[in-house]
Amino acid sequence: MTTPPFDAVTEQDIATVSAQLGRPARNVVGIAARCVCGNPTVVSTAPRLDDGTPFPTFYYLTHPAATAALSQLEAVQVMNEYNELLESDEAVRDQYATAHRAYLADRESIAVVEEIAGISAGGMPVRVKCLHALGAHALAAGPGVNPIGDLALARADWSPEVCECQDYTAE
Repeated sequence: MTTPPFDAVTEQDIATVSAQLGRPARNVVGIAARCVCGNPTVVSTAPRLDDGTPFPTFYYLTHPAATAALSQLEAVQVMNEYNELLESDEAVRDQYATAHRAYLADRESIAVVEEIAGISAGGMPVRVKCLHALGAHALAAGPGVNPIGDLALARADWSPEVCECQDYTAE
């Protein structure tokens, strides 16, 4: 197994992620995506937390502006539209299933946790449940891997190309 490409975690990264989340960051194994300024946007989290809890969300969106933008999409029921797209478009459905398998492979490159075997995030591979998780995967994996995450990011009132970190960095 190969490890997904992500940056090693520094103490500054953990401090910034903790400030972004408003709570201590836990079990971060890598920084999967960064803002243009260099601050973390997506972390990779251990598949089993220190307390033994299985944690299926390997790619976790931490940037408050990105989280808010995807929350806004969820609030206006964009997930229903994307679920309809999955039902009607075989190519998108196939690509989404491939994204699910890629997600599982990335997580299992860190650890295999039997309790969450076959479970990825965001509703993959058959429905859209959480745009935060799908957007995080799209940011981490890059364009063209997660079609629903790509669509959500394109539609969101936030861009990974524009820094909005001034209020969310550790001092």
